[in-house]
Amino acid sequence: MKICFLLSLLIGIQAFGSVLGYYGIYGNIASLNPTGASQATASSDGLNYKGVRASQKMARTDLAAMNKYKRTIVEAARAKNFDPAVIAGIISRESRAGKVLRNGWGDHGNAFGLMQIDKRYHTPTGAWDSVTHVKQGSQILIDSIRAVLRKKPNWSQAQQLQGGVAAYNFGVRNVRSWGNLDGGTTHNDYSNDVIARAKYYRDNGYN
Repeated sequence: MKICFLLSLLIGIQAFGSVLGYYGIYGNIASLNPTGASQATASSDGLNYKGVRASQKMARTDLAAMNKYKRTIVEAARAKNFDPAVIAGIISRESRAGKVLRNGWGDHGNAFGLMQIDKRYHTPTGAWDSVTHVKQGSQILIDSIRAVLRKKPNWSQAQQLQGGVAAYNFGVRNVRSWGNLDGGTTHNDYSNDVIARAKYYRDNGYN
């Protein structure tokens, strides 16, 4: 009986872990309704439209390159109890899945790796496309989410997640209101674009 109970408990823990593994413990993007990319962001791919459609198109453009790092992303996500789709969304926005980097660097030599960790504020660790790097970027993002949680305790968990994504771009001090969350981020659309891309990646195997 004890063995049966222990086996049942183990199965339950594994099942619970698989649920956590789907989107981690920091909020579920399924409840968010992002507005997607601005025209300024979309125009970098020559698109003459904006919004979620544009974000999805850019995410789809990056999918083949992203899939080269899928195991790395998923491993880092599991280690951090974080949503791999959100990590992929940030990687798509920041480095186009590594396609725009030169020797692992972007932003005029200031930002490192798939997740573009800024050397002016952090000391990058690991190779630019390694699990170590993605874990570091994910932890920076998690720290931002936790800071938003403290700053905006009345927001839903999913809103705090998106707020943390915005903060990843322009700092927690600039997270002021939900209605104008992205005001001041790059092209004034950062978190809405990233979340829209993340939804695309969740639907395409990043879960």
